Amino acid sequence: MSHCADAPERAGEVTGVQVARIALIGNPNCGKTALFNALTGSRQHVANYPGVTVERKAGLFTTPEGRTVRVLDLPGTYSLRARSPDEVIARNVVLGRVASEALPEFLLCVADATDLRLSLRLALELRALGTPMALVLNMADIARHRGIVIDEQKLAAALGMPVVSSVAVRKAGMKGLLAFLDEKLSRPLPEPVAAADWQAPDRHGLRDLQREADRLIAVCVTLPAQTYSTTARIDKVLLHPVAGLVVLFAILFVMFQAVFTWAQAPMDLITDLFDWLGVLAAQYLPHGPVLSFIRDGVLNGVGSVVVFLPQILILFFFILVLEDFGYMARAAFLMDRIMGGAGLHGRAFIPLLSSFACAIPGIMATRVIDGRRDRLATILVAPLMTCSARIPVYTLIIGAFIPDKDVFWGVQLQGLVMFGLYALGIVAALGVSFIMKRLIWRKAQHDPFLLQLPDYKLPSPRSVGIGLYQRGKAFLHRAGTTIFSMMIVIWALCSLPLPPKDTVRPAIDYSAAAWIGHALAPVFAPIGFNWQINVALIPGMAAREVAVAALGTVYSISASADDPGHLGGVLAAHWSIATALALLAWYVFSPQCASTLATIRRETGGWRWAALVFVYMLVLAYGSAFITYQAACAFGLG
Repeated sequence: MSHCADAPERAGEVTGVQVARIALIGNPNCGKTALFNALTGSRQHVANYPGVTVERKAGLFTTPEGRTVRVLDLPGTYSLRARSPDEVIARNVVLGRVASEALPEFLLCVADATDLRLSLRLALELRALGTPMALVLNMADIARHRGIVIDEQKLAAALGMPVVSSVAVRKAGMKGLLAFLDEKLSRPLPEPVAAADWQAPDRHGLRDLQREADRLIAVCVTLPAQTYSTTARIDKVLLHPVAGLVVLFAILFVMFQAVFTWAQAPMDLITDLFDWLGVLAAQYLPHGPVLSFIRDGVLNGVGSVVVFLPQILILFFFILVLEDFGYMARAAFLMDRIMGGAGLHGRAFIPLLSSFACAIPGIMATRVIDGRRDRLATILVAPLMTCSARIPVYTLIIGAFIPDKDVFWGVQLQGLVMFGLYALGIVAALGVSFIMKRLIWRKAQHDPFLLQLPDYKLPSPRSVGIGLYQRGKAFLHRAGTTIFSMMIVIWALCSLPLPPKDTVRPAIDYSAAAWIGHALAPVFAPIGFNWQINVALIPGMAAREVAVAALGTVYSISASADDPGHLGGVLAAHWSIATALALLAWYVFSPQCASTLATIRRETGGWRWAALVFVYMLVLAYGSAFITYQAACAFGLG
């Protein structure tokens, strides 16, 4: 997500109104992002810091007394010592070392009130910078429910900074923090000064800070008698080496079934809408190039991709809920042994699961992995995860060629095939990593897998809703820019040059697209691809889902009067099952996403690793499509 960087924020600042600059900083899983969402709501903008693919969230909010505040949500960090790219950015912002980001006037160090050890250590590090700050005890309601009593006044006196409680998931839980900010901002904040002479603490310094944090907890926090908590009872099942994996795969299976079954009704509505718009265009526009562009290029092209928005939102819904619930860290813990055998770090599970939505944020999420070799190994296999851009291709082909029937107990055959494609991507990623471990990193050793498991908590509907809104908006923005611009090119290639007068052949047979498709035929004929597929693969290099839009445009222009109206029916009439299966196999491995390759280049510092990903995925795509097509033909499906 790399749109809307600074311009919207400046537009939100009213001339003549002083806007305070505060930054949220804290450990991962402390509820910092939930607090940011509670403060800013929809008035937030997500971009990347210039030169790095580290997510940058900033937003505006207004306090109860009408003061405007610009808040920056910094990446999670355990220490200013900074071992990962995310932590480096967080450190550099509070030190004033990021040229594109003004030094914050005030810091809110967000802490998980149920577990203060690492948060207090970070607060002590930040205190040494001299920037005005406060400690925010988030999830204070959960701490009280567990019998944890924190003497905020004593802790504030010991730290030398204000301490305030908050409950980010409840509106009432924010009143104390907002009242504190109003009181703090009633007087002008001093102009911040960068800590030019700051030195990163060494191991001994961190140990001393941790001892001080533990002393403060002993003095200021009263812990309840040790009990068998709800989290421990749930973890007894979810972290079991056998039962835990069964639950994990069951969750993934339900997720992929839901992508197919839950989305059907809204997808039908979107399809009906674009069909109606096509009929409307035919009624009011004269037959000719303009009507062809609107109906065949825009509506059939872009519309054939927008229709998959419900499926993408369902997939993101599961990921956001599981992450908010606290399950993602458990899944990473469970998968550590499996991934370790394949040459991946346990922390790789979270980036790889994120890659189910899109490989780009998945690759960016590898910053949570400390070791460069482990981070690089995850980056190289992340594109094999079945991202949401593949969903339009899979859904189109499965819907056209796989019967819509139940296999057993309400398990749908189409959903089962979709699950199999996802599973094939996972197996391929583990297999490629295993081979690379033997060929490239034979002598490399894994860093130990250390992971702090957050307590379970109910997902925040507000945070999930904002996350879905942002991802849906990003998808539609992509459909309205990248896909739309590619459809203009595809429509032009399919429509020009004009056919001879009085020809009886379809006009597209004389087009530049047909010439390109036929020129590529000798290369792709062994895997069963026709010239229309060859044409669709070219714009699909910009983004995989563009291939569906390209097929919609090509077949819309070339369709005869007796062809079925919808793209799936058209493909079923023109393709063999062997061709359809070969294309599915191709897209399991296909490297067709220029944005992903560019992200790999930025994360690894050069084109060498991006080129390796492109080559090995292209070889796998062609080889798997060839085997699939030839085997299907041998069984009489050609």
